Amino acid sequence: MSNLPRHVAIIMDGNGRWAQQRGQARMRGHERGAEVVRDVMTFAARHDEIEALTLYAFSTENWKRPKAEVEFLMKLLERYLKKELDVYLKNNVRFHAIGDLSKFSDTLRSLIKHTEKATQHCTGLRHNLALNYGAKDEIVRAANMLKKRGDAITVESLEAALDASESVDLLIRTGGDHRLSNFLLWQCAYAELFFTRTLWPDFTPQELQTIIHQFKSVERRFGGL
Repeated sequence: MSNLPRHVAIIMDGNGRWAQQRGQARMRGHERGAEVVRDVMTFAARHDEIEALTLYAFSTENWKRPKAEVEFLMKLLERYLKKELDVYLKNNVRFHAIGDLSKFSDTLRSLIKHTEKATQHCTGLRHNLALNYGAKDEIVRAANMLKKRGDAITVESLEAALDASESVDLLIRTGGDHRLSNFLLWQCAYAELFFTRTLWPDFTPQELQTIIHQFKSVERRFGGL
């Protein structure tokens, strides 16, 4: 039986380089990247085998970027959530933000919660958007939560306390780099890793389908024979 890409995770890399190659400001690359998020999310929602899609949108390390770029990304996220709510509802997609949202403005946190609440009845694709997310931070927060509750820390209890507890089947990174960049380290313990040189703004549902086809031919042993 072939592998099923039930949980697909993507590190969306290359927005800035895409814009610079065209002599444009980095912000234009981020705007185009947001359009690709919609295309890929819609494709995943209509794919019979994909149950969850997790996209790395803003990491705990991205605050180190220039202030103007960070502020632009926050405004872009606000515009995306307002604009795409109808797309989520039309495609029966449940939206969920993962990461430490406490660092965001009250306005942005409220908008995130509104989108989650408005789509909580959707029964199709589960779309996780990683915002101010870092896997190390996620694991520490989960461990501290269990400690505060007085619960024993086991593999099962820690996994249940994570922002996203589902194991990743297929992890894709665009942009040509070969690293995980602190993304879903726990969930990717046995994920199949695929790297493409395609910059995120040029990534298409067709390339995603090609990668899924390749993924299905991989023998997954999970430590066994």
